[in-house]
Amino acid sequence: MPTSSVPPSYKVLVTGGTGFLGQALCQMLLSQGHRPTLWVRDAAKAERLYGQTVRAVTSLDALAPDEVFDAIFNFSGEPVLGPRWTPARKQVLHASRSGVTQALVNWVARAQYKPRLLLSASAIGYYGTQPPGDPAALGEDASDQPIFMSELCQRWEQAAQRMASHGVAVATLRLGVVLGEQGALPKMLQPFRFGVGVQMGRGDQVFSWVHLDDVVGVVSLLLARLHTTPDALPSGAYNLTAPLPITQSEFTQIAGTQLRCLVALPVPAALLDMLLGEQASLLTEGQRVVPQRLLGEGYRFRFEHFEAALRDIEQRRG
Repeated sequence: MPTSSVPPSYKVLVTGGTGFLGQALCQMLLSQGHRPTLWVRDAAKAERLYGQTVRAVTSLDALAPDEVFDAIFNFSGEPVLGPRWTPARKQVLHASRSGVTQALVNWVARAQYKPRLLLSASAIGYYGTQPPGDPAALGEDASDQPIFMSELCQRWEQAAQRMASHGVAVATLRLGVVLGEQGALPKMLQPFRFGVGVQMGRGDQVFSWVHLDDVVGVVSLLLARLHTTPDALPSGAYNLTAPLPITQSEFTQIAGTQLRCLVALPVPAALLDMLLGEQASLLTEGQRVVPQRLLGEGYRFRFEHFEAALRDIEQRRG
């Protein structure tokens, strides 16, 4: 019997679906004929974004016991860069990541039908920071560190892995800074748009980034493996960063050139420490992270060079 050339349509439960990254992933699902259900805090926002094209629930209790989902996309998480990392703020960050993930695990445990795949966000903060000038490239086998941003990701991934005990394949995506028209990049470019670019700290700290289109491309590729045998489903950690990280100094020079502005003296790391406290390390330290698994599995990045990625995003802005 001939096989159908029509790709399968999957039912996908999505967290974080109204955020910067989640919106792009939901649009990908809709464009490919899949059927997303969003678990959200704000149903009105979901309706403004998607109209009646997606289903939104504000509680997992709203899902029927015999609900069927082929996959779960777990991309919930409060922004890490923002209010100081007080004990209360740290708890909010943990709750929005490992707390939400554990709630999903609990729902799957009692669900009559188990999804086959969980794609769960994490971040390259898992690897902590590298010493200045360290040339080592961090693949998926690199170690974690006993600092907050690493522990935040460790707990997030540990919660996701608990779903494997229910027969679900679990893949965690360690994201670099995702570049797009929303997210971190507009804030990073704001001084440049005012006419004077700034360099954060020494300038030799490494900036591991990825274009939004490649995040969507990788997620789409991994979801498509649902059409394969169970042993071919993605699992374990994937670094989701462009193959060619840059330094903070290179970021400043490239952004200054493309946005045609002056580049001022660096902002001292000590000043950032005073203003931001512990989270200043997000700006003054770095990690040289490389996507070893994705490259080894044959994924071809659309944007390998930061110059091309920034140019593309600026053209989309008009």
